[in-house]
Amino acid sequence: MRRSAGFTLVELVMVIVLLAIIATISVQFVTLSTQGVLDTGSRQQRALQGVVVSEQISRELRQAFPISVRTSGSCIEWLPVLSVTAYVRLPRGPGFDEIEVVPFASMPTLSDARALIYGYGSTTVSDLYDTGNPGPVSPLISGIDNSVAPAVISLSAAHRFSQRSPERRLFVVGAPVSLCQSGRFLYRYSDYGSNPSQPAPPTVGTREVLTANLTGTVDFAFNPPTLQRGALVSFTFQLQDPQSGESTSVSQEVQIRNVP
Repeated sequence: MRRSAGFTLVELVMVIVLLAIIATISVQFVTLSTQGVLDTGSRQQRALQGVVVSEQISRELRQAFPISVRTSGSCIEWLPVLSVTAYVRLPRGPGFDEIEVVPFASMPTLSDARALIYGYGSTTVSDLYDTGNPGPVSPLISGIDNSVAPAVISLSAAHRFSQRSPERRLFVVGAPVSLCQSGRFLYRYSDYGSNPSQPAPPTVGTREVLTANLTGTVDFAFNPPTLQRGALVSFTFQLQDPQSGESTSVSQEVQIRNVP
């Protein structure tokens, strides 16, 4: 009697078990591979975000008047330089509200612009945020006639500068700008006015989000300029993946090479 062809129950069970094992290994392999790709993509995204944020901060800080930078906790504040020229004659009577300067190569925007002369030596950082008369920073600039030589800067009020620049250099600076951390956010503040005491953070003005996934504390440090080098600002922050909790650290140093 011939034996009929087919599978026994034991063989069928063994095949099912082997297929289950292979399927389990395949699923785990695909899962780990997919998770690896997602983790790599997340790291690359955080790294790119760190580069973008640090570059944006660096570019703004490079335009700062070097001794106007001040830090407080996780906040940093500075006066941006809008344009530079040399003065020919400082304000004189009877109005004390005009400065004769070499014509500007590029005209600065006059919204919230002020003239600043020197500011080094006996002055303090808070003096640069105070428009007292006399002082290193003028009242608001009301107009610039750049079509004549020398050009004329008109001030909104009478002012006497407390110092003279060795190189007769005059800076036109804009309104203060601040960066402050609040929880997992890093904000940029502007249009909040000038205050001798650093607001940390400002409570008025315009607030913009630079990044929204910080972890830990943003650390700003400022080294003032010396005879051998310009001012140096260093900052460190960490970006965190909200799902995996993995973080990426970013550190940067910025040299501010403006001179008095």
